[in-house]
Amino acid sequence: MTPLDVEWVREQFPGLSHRQDGQSVAFFDGPAGSQVTRSVGDAVRRYLLETNSQHGGVFEVSRTSDGILEEAHRAFADFLGADNPDCIVFGANMTTITLAVSRALAQTWSPGDDIIVTRLDHEGNVSPWVLAARDAGAVIRRVDVNIEDGTLNQASYRSLLSPKTKLVAIGLASNITGTINPVREMIRQAHDVGAMVYVDAVHYAPHELIDVADLNADFLVCSAYKFFGPHLGVLYGRRELLEEIQPYKLRVATNELPGKWMTGTACHEGIAGALACVEYLASLGRHANPAATSRREAICFAFAAIQNHEQQLARRMLEGLQNLGAYRLWGIADIARIDERVPTFSLTYAKQTPLQLATRLAEVGCYAWAGNHYALSFSEAADLEPHGTLRIGLLHYNTSEEVDRVLAELDRLA
Repeated sequence: MTPLDVEWVREQFPGLSHRQDGQSVAFFDGPAGSQVTRSVGDAVRRYLLETNSQHGGVFEVSRTSDGILEEAHRAFADFLGADNPDCIVFGANMTTITLAVSRALAQTWSPGDDIIVTRLDHEGNVSPWVLAARDAGAVIRRVDVNIEDGTLNQASYRSLLSPKTKLVAIGLASNITGTINPVREMIRQAHDVGAMVYVDAVHYAPHELIDVADLNADFLVCSAYKFFGPHLGVLYGRRELLEEIQPYKLRVATNELPGKWMTGTACHEGIAGALACVEYLASLGRHANPAATSRREAICFAFAAIQNHEQQLARRMLEGLQNLGAYRLWGIADIARIDERVPTFSLTYAKQTPLQLATRLAEVGCYAWAGNHYALSFSEAADLEPHGTLRIGLLHYNTSEEVDRVLAELDRLA
């Protein structure tokens, strides 16, 4: 079992030293956006002040800039388990990337084709497909959820698959219930009927190792600002699909990968920061296990340590919530099923709205989030609109003392 040196981790994040009214604060807002490491901030600053240049120049600074961007593609191939850095595409954010991919794929759909989305996904992996299906005359099918434990209804999913299914859009982990979906098996079933699969890994990426080859994913998208980096979206796609499908782009844009899909000038400083984010995770893995011989292996060690630590925090949180009878937990509550969730906890309390709870927690330095968290389909299905839930999200830089602290404050509020 790979240990996590939490003190070493916290030293890498300057934001964690923030104080409010003389007291340290506890960040439970990671699902909305994590804190970043000092190395990420330094990389963004260094790029802008020392290597800021347009792509493709013949002079030294441009060549240096291009070297950083090329290394970022290699780093994210390592991060995602891809075998080719040309299959890594950077964009503004997950939603913008997904809107572009959906628009391109819709050109290949015909009236009557089926597109499957779920009632558990973030709206960024729902609305783009609904809009694209509307424009192509395709039919949207929705996978039902099991409200009692916040999981996808697999019988519902299987019933929707057919030879008419062209694409399935699913999330690796829910950003409202914390559920880890059985995506590998869902992809296999989709491929059996000839459908492509678009995987939203935004909420999963900070918590557990991603391996696109093992998943057999056609497309997978994530956001660096959810796993300790800057605001940047990252797409992996199968090479043959990225080459075959035609995105909307300018006549002057290249037809070569990955530039074919990176329309306009990229956020170079953001890519430099995202590279530093991956390097931080690799350094964490080497700190946990100096035997790591490659960046991918170091990343594997890092996530083994992260998962071990976060599961300890999740057990502590679930045990504490069991003693707080006033709150309802939306998602898997059974500690024996800890492997089926990430440490994201959505709560409701009959006597106060989620916003009221979040406001009162903020007053005592516990930063959490309230609302539907853009998981609108689940919030509607669970009759949680318009208030949504109080969401407490744990990341590897959180501590057991912080978990105890927020549990004590929840108890006081109830």
